[in-house]
Amino acid sequence: MVANSTSVEHGSAVSAAAPPNKSLDGHKLLILSDLAPPKDFFKELQTKFPGIKVEYRYTPWVLKVPGGEGFKVEDWKDVTILLTGNAFPASREIAPKLQYVQLQSAGANMVLKHPLFLETDVAFCTANGVAGPQIAEWVIATFLAFQHTIPAYLDLQRQGTWKRLGEHMGIEDAVGRRVGILGYGSIGRQVARLAQALGAETYAYTLHPKKTPESRRDHAYAPPGLGDPEGVLPKKWFSGETKEELHEFLSQGFDLLVVSVPLTDKTRHLLAGPEFEILKARKTFVSNIARGAIIKTDDLIDALDKGLIRGAALDVTDPEPLPDGHPLWKAKNVIITPHVSGNSTAYTERVLALLENNLTRLSEGKELMNQVSRRDGY
Repeated sequence: MVANSTSVEHGSAVSAAAPPNKSLDGHKLLILSDLAPPKDFFKELQTKFPGIKVEYRYTPWVLKVPGGEGFKVEDWKDVTILLTGNAFPASREIAPKLQYVQLQSAGANMVLKHPLFLETDVAFCTANGVAGPQIAEWVIATFLAFQHTIPAYLDLQRQGTWKRLGEHMGIEDAVGRRVGILGYGSIGRQVARLAQALGAETYAYTLHPKKTPESRRDHAYAPPGLGDPEGVLPKKWFSGETKEELHEFLSQGFDLLVVSVPLTDKTRHLLAGPEFEILKARKTFVSNIARGAIIKTDDLIDALDKGLIRGAALDVTDPEPLPDGHPLWKAKNVIITPHVSGNSTAYTERVLALLENNLTRLSEGKELMNQVSRRDGY
């Protein structure tokens, strides 16, 4: 039912069984993205891997024609490595040499039904961890803003009104608060690091049990010195695939619940009416930075308006974009941003660092980082 955002499936096209190829002879990297590499990136890459060919074509996420109007089907024929946001060859026949696709997003839900993913052994790798720092900051910033009534004070500022709202004793700071992290991947681990710095404690939930120190280690990408690579920050761990196991986790009395699971068939509407009934005991604040459809929107609106939860911060919604006039806009105690929590001036740099890391692994015949599991769908 619930999936954390780090997983590797063995036996992919690119694995430890692949022979080393230090110079990456015979490989061609095609970048179809709006993330423009710096000028020296290609030179440095070809110095490190003299056998690789590299091509970049500006391709916005929403562009339906990969690489633009000048891109032809035959341009796929010698591509072995692809870095992209949302532009893929339609089938294996079109890109017969493709081995590895590096996604520029942390989520892989856009490829789960694609023939390349379903019918081939091409390795797909997410950008999991690239947005961990900035998304964790968004989670903590919106939670603290709500706790300290910042949105209401901004409204008063715009009105030019000096007014204190309530007594200072009504403000809860973060010390001693309990944070539940639903999906303890790279983002969840950085949230845990920040929460601990504020004096809060964290509980983690993952799909698979994490009963040993080795199982709690994170092997996904993370900027150096960040996150919780050893998995030592959560005070308690929970796991499972059933509603009963999920409900046990949700009943732990969270002040903040962070939703950071990938969207799969199992996680769609994972949080709905029954789950909000559990959260009402503590009036949990809910933060969703994953995908909107993980939460059933109508039930969320009901929970907000009835006060079952104290509030919510949503960087993702269902539907998305959220239409003008949608009831969620006027729900009580909600902070909504238009899917921007992952934005950062460091995003391109981190995606390229992850790509270079995986190219090094490929050249050494090692398993790639952040591979999407065909079993679990993340």
